[in-house]
Amino acid sequence: MRIVHYLNQFFGGLGGEEKAGMALEACAEAVGPGKLLEQLLDAEARVVLTLVCGDNYAVENQELMIESALEKVREANAELLVAGPCFLAGRYGMAAGSLCAAVQAKIGIPVITGMARENPGADLYRESLFIIDSGDSAAKMREVLTKMARLAEKLIRNEPIGSPKEEDYIPRGLIRDEFVEKTAAERLVDMVLAKAKGKAFESEMSPTTFRPVSMPPGVSDLRKAKLMLITDGGLVPKGNPDKIQGSAATRWGAYSIKSCDDLKGEDYEISHGGYDAQYVRQDPDRLVPLDVMRELEQEGVIGELCDEFISTSGLANPLSNTRRMGREMAEKAKRLGIDAIILTST
Repeated sequence: MRIVHYLNQFFGGLGGEEKAGMALEACAEAVGPGKLLEQLLDAEARVVLTLVCGDNYAVENQELMIESALEKVREANAELLVAGPCFLAGRYGMAAGSLCAAVQAKIGIPVITGMARENPGADLYRESLFIIDSGDSAAKMREVLTKMARLAEKLIRNEPIGSPKEEDYIPRGLIRDEFVEKTAAERLVDMVLAKAKGKAFESEMSPTTFRPVSMPPGVSDLRKAKLMLITDGGLVPKGNPDKIQGSAATRWGAYSIKSCDDLKGEDYEISHGGYDAQYVRQDPDRLVPLDVMRELEQEGVIGELCDEFISTSGLANPLSNTRRMGREMAEKAKRLGIDAIILTST
């Protein structure tokens, strides 16, 4: 079996964040986790090519990276593409998912990857790919690769694939027909009775659930409070210095408004699809109301406005990714001593 293995710069052994901007490189042998993968697969399996790309480069130049990778996968006469596992690394997961989807669609060979459920790549690609649930710890590399290898061999042999629980992949949201002894009504009654009696039961449909978020205490005195403006409407300085994606953004930016009372359209642009942004381009204060906040600051209604505003794009963003960015924004706000945040949207 001829395998192509995709890794990011860290697992490819080329460096950390200082190498995140490196373009796609190829190595004609197994690298890092690929050596273990070879041991876990069939004796005749061999990693004939390892593709390594920096996380930043992969997400900022996705089309170029995929085009180059597809060419190399074809030249290698690959029978299987393995990406990762990526664990909780968001940029890595996004790149691995997009590459697997492209190889599956355009070359037609089996693909498999591994990610934590909270990885944004899992949310984006779980319906179209088999993604082994890796958890968030790279210490489980052998365990995760073992599961990936087992499922990969089934895909190669075109064997029936079991349920997510049986095969340890992330649920794809697909419904399969199955012959069972009891009708749906009987199964439902059994589940209701079990729940009423406090007994264990397993639902046949797991609805999306959200962790409860407790309401923070109110600001006791706005006249002494420090406020910050945050938007998910994609307002960024001209040139989009942080390369915030217009859809499924993986990053956010903080931009100075020190000594500024009014945002000018010629200084900003919108990195966000899905809404008519012409009015924001005319006057960015319509999205990030700096002008009004300065008035409130001067009038003493609020104590102080933070000298930075934060921005990202909220379009088509996986929940796991927004949670991660939200935590990062909250940590920054805490460091700056922010008492309250005004969050504006499209």
